[in-house]
Amino acid sequence: MTGSLVSPETRARVRGLMTPVAVGLGRLGLTPNALTLIGFGIACIAAAAAAAQWWLVAGLLVVFGGVFDLFDGALARATGKVSKLGAFMDSTFDRWGEGVVYVGVVWGCLAGGFDLGAFLAATAMASAFMVSYTRAKSESLGFAPGIGMANVGLAPREVRIVILTVGLVAAELLGGVAYIDCGNLFCVDGNSAGADAIGIALALIAVLATVTTIQRIVHTINQATKQEQG
Repeated sequence: MTGSLVSPETRARVRGLMTPVAVGLGRLGLTPNALTLIGFGIACIAAAAAAAQWWLVAGLLVVFGGVFDLFDGALARATGKVSKLGAFMDSTFDRWGEGVVYVGVVWGCLAGGFDLGAFLAATAMASAFMVSYTRAKSESLGFAPGIGMANVGLAPREVRIVILTVGLVAAELLGGVAYIDCGNLFCVDGNSAGADAIGIALALIAVLATVTTIQRIVHTINQATKQEQG
């Protein structure tokens, strides 16, 4: 009930790969908090691209921003600059950046006449935020300390980033989400296949994030029960 699609071993392996790059960025004079803010800036640009219906650009920026977000923590650990403020900044701007991207997707879908896509994007955003909230609240109350809660649930942030990236790129390759109204025998009115692609991705995020939230709630309840019995 607590398994994640991203194993602890995979997380550790990826962190190890990020460390040399993060250290290189540190040698350029960048601090962990500066990297956090740059990652947020990338998310904002991705959101603007999605709002403009530049789906391919948005998808590439989303995955690049997701990778870039690993550098701040890696640099902090490598240089011994891990701090509570840094952890706060990292979590806060990660959540903010994720929300901004979804707002951009909502805007882009509405501009293309894909109202269902806008609804699905808003639903995915709400579900994703609940994943983060359950972890933050559980840890603040003393449950699943450290990165324990990050390993609970099917769709942590990394998985959501991959799904959203695939949906955005597919939307571009399949014609965008613009409403087609060609008015002839060989064209059927409606949204393009790109709309289906991003719609499926957003629906999948919403479902998996909801399942993850439930898994984290159950995990916290089990921990509370064990503490009471102990």
